[in-house]
Amino acid sequence: MKKHNFYAGPSILSEYTIKNAAAAVENFAGTGLSILEVSHRSKEFVAVCNEARALVKELLDVPTGYEVVFLGGGASLQFCMVPYNLLNKKASYLDTGTWASNAIKEAKLFGEVDVVASSKESNYCFIPKDFVVAEDSDYFHFTTNNTIFGTQMHKDPDMKVRLVADMSSDIFSRPVDVSKYDVIYAGAQKNLAPAGVTLAIVREDALGKVERPIPTMLNYATHIKKESMFNTPPVFPIYAALQTLQWYKELGGLEAIERMNVEKAGILYDEIDRNKLFKGTAATEDRSIMNVCFVMNDEYKELEADFNAFASAAGMVGIKGHRSVGGFRASIYNAMPKSGVEALVATMKEFEKQH
Repeated sequence: MKKHNFYAGPSILSEYTIKNAAAAVENFAGTGLSILEVSHRSKEFVAVCNEARALVKELLDVPTGYEVVFLGGGASLQFCMVPYNLLNKKASYLDTGTWASNAIKEAKLFGEVDVVASSKESNYCFIPKDFVVAEDSDYFHFTTNNTIFGTQMHKDPDMKVRLVADMSSDIFSRPVDVSKYDVIYAGAQKNLAPAGVTLAIVREDALGKVERPIPTMLNYATHIKKESMFNTPPVFPIYAALQTLQWYKELGGLEAIERMNVEKAGILYDEIDRNKLFKGTAATEDRSIMNVCFVMNDEYKELEADFNAFASAAGMVGIKGHRSVGGFRASIYNAMPKSGVEALVATMKEFEKQH
């Protein structure tokens, strides 16, 4: 039976990425060595890292004055690395979920944090609107896509202050106006690579303005200067990331990918809205095209465990919702083919027919 991987992260990777990464585990770039054992200083791997950084710039149309670095520690380390490097007096944050809340907690260690709006009281089921960001903020931080609650910001905000964004779960899912941002960061394990590497896109002239000393490893300038090679980088995830980036280019870039993602999400949301058993949990205008969250309608609550078992038996893997929301979550990242979404919809229809 074919398995359809709806895990939220680490999550589905393209067949292109898995096939090429698997081949490199046996023999990397004709070296006779595995990518798992090759030196990060070897000319073959330096070429991988350079090409990966160049493709990030190409796909996201990164302007001059920005650098791309590969880091460790996941987005969670970026929660403190961003304010360490950028927060001098005050920063503004938008609270739209668990990860945004964690970022706020870390930033408060470094200076004043203005939480401009929050949807916490509504269990983060929508993205707040019409909030005001103080113009004297060093930056405005937000999480573009909230994996747990299935909400997403679909556009780059228009602000008079510089932007910082955690794009861990929707990076490369749509075009982005990078010129509005000081930092964009993303854990790789949703739309780029296996867990273990973090992507950061940093505007160089935003650095060097804070008054505090910054530890070497937490200073973006360190990694920019050394081209992600200050210490041993996560070699295999970077190689896998390169495969994914090459695949994205073959697909036609981010505009083409966005069209595919919108189509896939539309198929699933249409079924959720049609099917008598289910309902969505996120506000319609803020529905994520990456993480589709839904629950049983109130009168069918007792069927939740049954549907989980039914879907699992049909090959749907990882659709159980986060414990803070319950219900179901189908993560349909870039690598999820339309056929996987259609298989889930068919499963939902069949379960409805039986009940």
